[in-house]
Amino acid sequence: MRLPGRAMATFRLALIQLHVSPIKSDNLTRACGLIREAAKQGAKIVSLPECFNSPYGTKYFPEYAEKIPGDSTQKLSEVAKECSVFVIGGSIPEEDAGRLYNTCAVFGPDGTLLVKHRKLHLFDIDVPGKITFQESKTLSPGDSFSTFDTPYCRVGLGICYDLRFAELAQIYAQRDDGCSRDVVSDIWSSAVDNQVYVATASPARDDKASYVAWGHSTVVTPWGEVLAQAGTEETIVYSDIDLTKLAEIRQQIPIFSQKRSDLYAVEAKKP
Repeated sequence: MRLPGRAMATFRLALIQLHVSPIKSDNLTRACGLIREAAKQGAKIVSLPECFNSPYGTKYFPEYAEKIPGDSTQKLSEVAKECSVFVIGGSIPEEDAGRLYNTCAVFGPDGTLLVKHRKLHLFDIDVPGKITFQESKTLSPGDSFSTFDTPYCRVGLGICYDLRFAELAQIYAQRDDGCSRDVVSDIWSSAVDNQVYVATASPARDDKASYVAWGHSTVVTPWGEVLAQAGTEETIVYSDIDLTKLAEIRQQIPIFSQKRSDLYAVEAKKP
């Protein structure tokens, strides 16, 4: 296992399960307040949920979209620097050159933008007589993998539907990531199969919203153990991540050295 530099063995992770309202300024104010609260409780990496500054839905994306940098990401940069924490900015609708993306911006403890991840896999479904939903009607897909280094581990990013595609987690695991973070509900198999920590930050559940989020933000170990899980309300989920356990698991079950690369491979077509 390789971690960047002289990695620290443990750190506190916080997932903010935010209640997202139609008022962007209120969402930003509450998000920043909860980041400050998480930092006071010792969190070193803090994550917001998908579409934390706007309601989720194709009809909302054009109205709430911003440039990056823009007002929402500027506030995240400022609070990251103020609290000296890594802030994973969930995602916001991003406008760039006339196109819209579902984008996560990550900021370091000095407020610097570290990486920008655009959702790779757009959720398009058509179940006759039940539901039709097409993100691709308004959003464009991203085209790159996204990781960033911390003093603790390397973090790989995915947004919601991204993790339904196992190749993404496999590519991140092959890069010797110390932990992986994705905003998604199906996390157990990703954690176990790829020997990574997986954390998922969801919006709080709002039964009156046009899209009802599941809630239950969760942190899962490489053994598939649930370290922490929220209910459905607005809250902060804390989890103390011990990377020595990750090293032990990879030693006990050495799947990376025992893969049959002579028979199969999952390869990234872009760096």
